[in-house]
Amino acid sequence: MIGLIGIVIIFVMVFGGYLLAGGKMGIILKSLPFEMIMIGGAALGAFVISNDMSSIMHTVKDIGKVFKGARWKHEDYKDLLCLLFELIRVARANPVALEEHIENPDGSSIFTKYPRVITDKEAVALICDTLRSGTMNYDDPHQVEEVLEKRIEATHHHNMHSTHALQAIADGLPALGIVAAVLGVIKTMGSIDQPPEVLGKLIGGALVGTFLGVFLAYGLVGPFSAKVKAVVEEDSHFYQLIREVLIANLHRHAPNVCIEVGRQNTPGHHRPDFGELEEALKGLKQEAA
Repeated sequence: MIGLIGIVIIFVMVFGGYLLAGGKMGIILKSLPFEMIMIGGAALGAFVISNDMSSIMHTVKDIGKVFKGARWKHEDYKDLLCLLFELIRVARANPVALEEHIENPDGSSIFTKYPRVITDKEAVALICDTLRSGTMNYDDPHQVEEVLEKRIEATHHHNMHSTHALQAIADGLPALGIVAAVLGVIKTMGSIDQPPEVLGKLIGGALVGTFLGVFLAYGLVGPFSAKVKAVVEEDSHFYQLIREVLIANLHRHAPNVCIEVGRQNTPGHHRPDFGELEEALKGLKQEAA
């Protein structure tokens, strides 16, 4: 919703200011379709050339993040902490019983309690692979932490592709606007024998290309890239939390301490209160009893 409000503000302020200054929309509206075909088409073509199909689909999908915001909310972080608490308790009490949960998360009585978390295959794989390595005696906290850090970094790098692709388009749009403007000037030069009022409209139409390229770059595509980047970076805290809790577990801290480490590493605006989380954990203990 906030993204739509921002777009409305941009259009109202730019074109509203233009109209208040005495500008006329007629020449812009007349030239806009043709300039948009040239500039937008060239930008789209360059985007297709520089990306494979999976990257294209990934970027198109990520544009929705501008309007939806971060994927993980307050309740999701609390659910993740509760999920990790249950798995750690099972691992400490009966490592054999843990296998049914980490080998088949979709059929696990623990994982299925948290449907939002289980939809993220990378988060589930991160949890299961780390716990599985512990059952195989690969439990050196420092080595595991290094492995997790590299894996999370690789995931983050992949998720950041959309923002890089959008920023590349934003960087190229002003130049493409100049290309469209030059073509407009070439068209104008072919009508140099026309009266000044005709030439004025032709030159104005050519300048629409420059305006459109800069406007799209700095008013829309650039901010879209920045928003996607902010959302990806915020959502990456979800994986960082998993790492912190599981490393604390390898240090053999008590389950409650492991979860508190995770709570403290949760972003402040999503962090569950200590009492709120404690109540949720108490409920889980009573269910297990």
